[in-house]
Amino acid sequence: MPNLPASEDEYRSLIALLIVSAFIVAGGIHYQTPMLAAIAAEFQADAAATGWIPTLSFGGMLVGSLFLVPLGDRIDKRRLVLCKITVLTLAQALMAAAPSIAVLAAGSLVSGICSTLMQSFIAVTAETAHPNHRGRALGTLMMAMFSGILFARIAGGLIATHLGWRYSYMLSAGMLLLIVPVLWARLPNTRPTSQTSYRGLLWSIYRLLRTHGGIRRAAAIQFMFGICYGGFWAVAAPMLAVLHGVGPTGAGFMGIPGAAGIFVARPAGRWMDRSGVMPVVLTGICSMLAAWVAMGFGVWSIAAVVIGAILLDCGLRTAMVANQTLVNSAVPDSRARANTLFGMHVWSGNAVGAFLASWTFAHFGWLAVCGVAMTATIIALLIHLGVLPVGKTE
Repeated sequence: MPNLPASEDEYRSLIALLIVSAFIVAGGIHYQTPMLAAIAAEFQADAAATGWIPTLSFGGMLVGSLFLVPLGDRIDKRRLVLCKITVLTLAQALMAAAPSIAVLAAGSLVSGICSTLMQSFIAVTAETAHPNHRGRALGTLMMAMFSGILFARIAGGLIATHLGWRYSYMLSAGMLLLIVPVLWARLPNTRPTSQTSYRGLLWSIYRLLRTHGGIRRAAAIQFMFGICYGGFWAVAAPMLAVLHGVGPTGAGFMGIPGAAGIFVARPAGRWMDRSGVMPVVLTGICSMLAAWVAMGFGVWSIAAVVIGAILLDCGLRTAMVANQTLVNSAVPDSRARANTLFGMHVWSGNAVGAFLASWTFAHFGWLAVCGVAMTATIIALLIHLGVLPVGKTE
């Protein structure tokens, strides 16, 4: 348990700090989204080459989730957060000065690894919140994350158009520099919940996956959703440029409808507190199915892409809030490792989706990308309904 705030005011101050920090950190790997076409133009590369930038950022999240997040059960989460955010700041500065796509992709990998400090924010929030309000608290924190992603996408597009894409990473590094000393001064220490060796922690992740069917189901669904989400945003800018002649600014503004999940995160958390996981996740899956039906018409109409982006983000966030709450409630003494499992599936799904979509779009076009995402969504539905049994329902 953390050193809990002594008063309600201190608790609210801590939550406010976590919200601001989540907003700033969450955007770090998303400035790239509307800038990929501009980056490709500068380095004279195709969509498959620039696709390595989002692929490695999502892959970095997977690596960090597996090898760093579990340490939160064994050492002070404050130390993890401060180390990661310092390296993240340096990585964003490196990306601003990158001389090639290879260096940019390497910086993106490091940024992804360090951005897993979000899982520490989630764990601290889950530990300090009242159990009956945990879904609401996590929904609020995740709303801040989604807002940070929206800001990064809009800012990335505008800055790439008017100043150059490198300035987006300069802005990110600057904001991180501002929040580091505040976290250093205000973030509470936490006490370890396990004395297991590092090797034992990693092995216990497998045992956790094997013994908790509800966690397996939640993680598998979010993996499939990650394919859809990572795939869409990896090719959104190139697709809009090729099919509709949209530049970086327009691609950045696609982040507005693509962040509609901001408005459903907190209500989804409340609904989860009242009704449990099943109806909330089913609603998210239905929204995702509708999203990719709409996206299929994006070849002919940009309005279809806008509608699809709204439905996609609402579906993803609705399911994620419910599943994230389930994972943080299932094993209170192993939250860091449970979040590791969840994060591994989310970010490996994003990485797989970014790779598949970039390659598929470069070789077969947008409708083929929609086919890949629709297949992943149908698999998620079958898992949720128990047709593909990966774990018992809660």
